[in-house]
Amino acid sequence: MNQSGFSLTEMLMAMAISSILLVSTSRFLPALHRAVLLQSGQQELEEEVWQRLFSIGKQLQRAGYCAGNCQGTGLTIGRQGSCAIVKWDANSNGAWDASSSENDSTGFRLESGALETLRGATSCEGRGWEKLTDPDRIAIQQLKVSKVEHAGFAPELTVELVALRQGALAAPFTARYTVTGFNL
Repeated sequence: MNQSGFSLTEMLMAMAISSILLVSTSRFLPALHRAVLLQSGQQELEEEVWQRLFSIGKQLQRAGYCAGNCQGTGLTIGRQGSCAIVKWDANSNGAWDASSSENDSTGFRLESGALETLRGATSCEGRGWEKLTDPDRIAIQQLKVSKVEHAGFAPELTVELVALRQGALAAPFTARYTVTGFNL
């Protein structure tokens, strides 16, 4: 019988080479894990910002809608664009209701690093505003609502948010969303 196999020297050499490869690749594992965490955190931030932008944009598109004869303005922008109060006839009864049960006014503002909303808002100041974002997770650095008039066309309404994940070393994420105010 003629049997052949690895000698002890060959086996030791193979184990030494595989040990060196294993140690060298394991040094990159923490860096890879950190990169995956940073990427998923950035993606979470971007999704949160876009969700808030679309929500505000939908309200801005509705601004000024009235199924009758509503008095006042459908959109009020305050605090150099960091606050917007939107009015629209949600129940199509021909008036902008101010009652607590069916209020047709919604406000959005930036306050202390958080995006806030208030149903029935009449001013950018005051209490009772509800946080839409958690300032311990995401710091909203800027909210800017702007209105651009075009002669002969409906105005263009733009919402811009600049946000940063708390504790992140990355640059802030900026997103801009534009809608048309057909009812203004």
